Amino acid sequence: MKHRIPFIFISDFFCFLPSAFCLLLSILFHSCTPTPIEKSLNLVPQPNEILVFEGAFILNNNTKVAFENIDPRNASMLYITSAFSKFFGISPIFTVPEKCNNNSIIFKINEEYDVALGEEGYRLMVSKKKIRVEANANTGLVFAWQTIYQLWEDMVDAEDSITVVSNVVIPCVKIVDVPRFAWRGVHLDVSRHFFDVEFVKKYIDVLSMYKFNVFHWHLTDDHGWRIQIDKYPKLTEIGAWRPERPDSEWRTPQPNRSGEPMTYGGFYTKDEIREVVAYAAARGINVMPEIELPGHCSAILASYPEYACDKYPYRVEVGAYWPPKAIMCAGNPDVMTFYKDILDEIIPLFPFEYIHIGGDEALKGNWEKCPKCLAKVAILNLENLEQLQGWMVREIESYLNTKGKKMAGWIEIIDGDCNPTSLIYAWLGKEKTMEAITRGNPIVQCPTSYCYIDYYQADKSTQPDAIGGFVPIGKVYSFEPVYEGLDSVQAKQIMGVQWNLWAEFLFTSKQVEYMLLPRILASAEVAWCAPENKNWMRFKAALPYQKRRLKVLGYHYCDEVVEVSE
Repeated sequence: MKHRIPFIFISDFFCFLPSAFCLLLSILFHSCTPTPIEKSLNLVPQPNEILVFEGAFILNNNTKVAFENIDPRNASMLYITSAFSKFFGISPIFTVPEKCNNNSIIFKINEEYDVALGEEGYRLMVSKKKIRVEANANTGLVFAWQTIYQLWEDMVDAEDSITVVSNVVIPCVKIVDVPRFAWRGVHLDVSRHFFDVEFVKKYIDVLSMYKFNVFHWHLTDDHGWRIQIDKYPKLTEIGAWRPERPDSEWRTPQPNRSGEPMTYGGFYTKDEIREVVAYAAARGINVMPEIELPGHCSAILASYPEYACDKYPYRVEVGAYWPPKAIMCAGNPDVMTFYKDILDEIIPLFPFEYIHIGGDEALKGNWEKCPKCLAKVAILNLENLEQLQGWMVREIESYLNTKGKKMAGWIEIIDGDCNPTSLIYAWLGKEKTMEAITRGNPIVQCPTSYCYIDYYQADKSTQPDAIGGFVPIGKVYSFEPVYEGLDSVQAKQIMGVQWNLWAEFLFTSKQVEYMLLPRILASAEVAWCAPENKNWMRFKAALPYQKRRLKVLGYHYCDEVVEVSE
C-alpha cells in the first residue's frame, strides 16, 4: 500500500516554501560574503573604518576605468587618469560605467549627497573583481585614489627601488574614511629662501599624498617679496633680490658690501601662481597666500621707502633680523591704498576663500616716534598703538569681505581687537589661544611646541643646522588640538591644524624635504584621524614602508624616529 501525504501537509509545505527559499538564499549569501581578516596595512593617515579581506584586485593594462556622474575631463579626474601610468606604470582602458564588469574600477560622485562623508570623505570597496569609489565631491575621489596608491605595498622591492610589474596587486578592503578636521594645513616660507615652481609642485604632491587640504604660501617677509604685482613693479625688481651669502652668515649677518650684486632670490609670475593653484586644486588642495602687514616688511620698504615712518635705508634682509625694526607707516593714507591695490591683484589669482595677512611680530618702536601714526591714534580715538594695528587689520578684513574673501592672521592680531570673524593662527601656546577662543574667533592650531617643523627633530649633534627647538616625530604625533575642558561650542571653534616650515636655515629643496619628512606623516594622522584611531605603535610600524615609498618618489627624509616628547 502506498503512503499518501495528507493534503494538509502538502498545503503547509507550499505555504512554507517561500520562507524556506529565503532562508536558503540567506545561508548561501552569507556563506559567500567575505569574512574580515586580521591584517595590518601601512596606510597613513589611518582610515576611520577599514575591513581587510582575503584576496586582491589585480590592476593591469586590461583593467577598465570609468567615472560616473562626473566629467572625466575634470582636472581632478585628469590627475587620477594620468596617475595610473605615472605611479603604477599601467595603462588601463578608460571607458564608461556601462562597460565596466569584471576587472574594472569606477569612480563615482554620489547622486544624493551622503551627509556622513561630507566634502572630503569617501567609500572605497576593493573586491577581487572590481574597485568602486564613491564620494560627494572631487576631493573625496582624489583622497580615495591616494589610499588606493598606498595599498600597493609591492611598489618597492628590498633595495628600495621601483618595482617593475605587469600586474598591480591591491588587497581586498572596505574603507569608509572622513577627516576629523576641515582645515589640515602645511606652510612653506619662500621669502627667506626662494624655491621654484617645480619644487613647490613636488611639495604639494606629498601634501596631497597624505590628505592635507591647505597649502599656506608665505610669499612676503623681510627677506624677499615673491609675487608679481603689476602696479608696484619695484617689489620684484628690488624686493625679490638680495646679496648671496654663505650659510655661515645667516646667524651673524653682515651689512651690505659696496658694489655687491643682488643676485639671490626670485619671484613667481602671475602665470606661475595660476599654474601652482590649478595644480594644487586638481590634487584636493587649496592655496592660501600670505601678504604680511604691517610688519615683516623690509622688502617692501627697500622697494618703496616712502611707506616707512622714518628715513632709515631699509634693505632686503640677509640672515637673522631681530628685533624687526621695519613696520609700515599706519598714519600714511597711501599705505592702506598700497595694500588694497595689492589685494586687488592677488585675489583673482587665488580662488580659496581665505587670504592670510600676517600681523605677527609688528614692533611699534617707529610708530611711537612717528607724528603721523600718533595723530592717527588721536583721530580714531584709540587707546594705544596696538589698537592702531587693529584698525589696519579690520580695514583690510572689511575690504576682503567686499571682494568675497575672508581673512586669516597670526594670533597677535587679537591684541588690537580684531573682528571675531578673523581666523586666528594660534602659534603662541595655550594661554594665548584660550584668549582667542574666549573671544569667539575660529582657530587653526599651530603651536611652536608641536607644529614648528623647522625645529630639530633629533639630537642636534646629528642634524643639519636648524633654528633651534626640539619637535621630534613622537611629539608631533602626540599633539591633541582640542583642549580638555572646552565646551561643545568652543571645541567647534578649532577648525583644524597646521604645521609651519620656516626657511631661515633651509637653503635647498633637499633640506626642506628633510625637515618636512617624515614628521608630516605624524601630522597627517593628527589632522585626519579620530583620536581613537591614532596608535603610535601601529604608525611607527608603518613608517619603514612609507619611507621606502618616499625614497622611490625622490624625496629626502630624516631616518631617525625619536619617540620622546620632551
